[in-house]
Amino acid sequence: MEPVTTPQLDSDPPLTTESRTRLLPTTADLRARMALPSLPEAHRSIPIASGASWFRKILAFAGPGYLVAVGYMDPGNWATDLGGGSKFGYTLLSVVLVSNLMAMFLQALSAKLGIATGRDLAQACREHYSRRTSLFLWVVCEIAIAACDLAEVLGSAVALKLLFGVPLLAGVLITALDVLLVLALQGRGFRLVEAFVVTLIATVAVCFAYEIFFAHPLWREAAIGFVPRAEILRNREMLYIAISILGATVMPHNLYLHSSIVQTRAFGASSRDRREAMRYAIFDSTVALGFAFFINAAILVLGAAAFHTRSLNNVAEIADAFKLLSPVLGASLASTLFACALLASGQNSTLTGTLAGQIVMEGFLKLRLKPWLRRLITRAIAIIPAALVIGFAGENKVTSLLILSQVVLSFQLPFAVIPLIQFTADRSKMGEFANSRLITILAWIIAATILFFNAELLWLIFRSA
Repeated sequence: MEPVTTPQLDSDPPLTTESRTRLLPTTADLRARMALPSLPEAHRSIPIASGASWFRKILAFAGPGYLVAVGYMDPGNWATDLGGGSKFGYTLLSVVLVSNLMAMFLQALSAKLGIATGRDLAQACREHYSRRTSLFLWVVCEIAIAACDLAEVLGSAVALKLLFGVPLLAGVLITALDVLLVLALQGRGFRLVEAFVVTLIATVAVCFAYEIFFAHPLWREAAIGFVPRAEILRNREMLYIAISILGATVMPHNLYLHSSIVQTRAFGASSRDRREAMRYAIFDSTVALGFAFFINAAILVLGAAAFHTRSLNNVAEIADAFKLLSPVLGASLASTLFACALLASGQNSTLTGTLAGQIVMEGFLKLRLKPWLRRLITRAIAIIPAALVIGFAGENKVTSLLILSQVVLSFQLPFAVIPLIQFTADRSKMGEFANSRLITILAWIIAATILFFNAELLWLIFRSA
């Protein structure tokens, strides 16, 4: 393989063949220093002790993966998983499994990009593509964030209504206070943001463990459900929910978010330090997404065990599930805990969605606003569509809109996945950390799978129209 030639500054000494590869991380550092960092208020704010034990390093790097994971268990997942479980039983568990494996792989690439280059995905797109292409990708990404935030805002509003009787429209407006929450938490350090997120994830997990205990799932049928079936591709309704699950699981904006927040750790600049940072960051995100997989599977299993096995096949509305859970399961707290978990999930996802909006705006547009204004704009992008939806479509259309928002997310995925694969395979950007040929092939297979699912759904819709 020919040695990689890196650009030199006038003051650089001549590079020998042996020194070129060794100097690649230094070149990446120079490029990173010439550009303002992503999330500057938190950039490299968490120290990493070079002589610490492996366990202490795991704890030091733990956190970003959980911020990413909350996007994989947001209220959009609830609508799609409940609908899939109640209508088709355990069949779509295979889609949940495959989607989560794809998510783990893609988030690992995102972490690699941020650590190796000092760039988040939005910054890398702005520097690599033409201005017109970058603006297009920015618009597409904002649509994805709006679709995701629509699900999160609606989910939080539904939870407030179920728990406290707050009208949906008022609940949507209350979520504007999330801006203040993010500002208050991040102003006290990024570690507090991560601790808050992990606490809410634990709350959701405990609630669903309680639900599953009383639902008494058919574990043998659930295990069989993890085996993919060709029927999913032939049944238009099943495929629609399958793609909704894919869109709800593999989040486009999370690829931008993860490539930024891994840079909150003050790891060393040497090749060895960066490689170690990648190893711990990927471990963090894989474990966190394992929790997300448990919660997604639990929602679908709950829908199958509580409703499908009792011939309640059309319980796709979150409000209907809330009303039926306690009497069906015979557990007095089932409905209340279900709504509490929904509220925790919505609050978690709006928090990380706001951070993603900040990263995307700064990365693509180089637009740096005051934190409160930046987050207010991001929140408005979600609140305004949600308020219009409730005002014009009515409250009974909320779950249908949640599922539709996840399908929209799935169609936005290629516009984030393809640049990510392209950049992480590029040795001029990644240096020695560029993807191997095997990893690149696997990444393109995942991208092709996403495109195939989307095309298949379009074909079925137009064929039956």
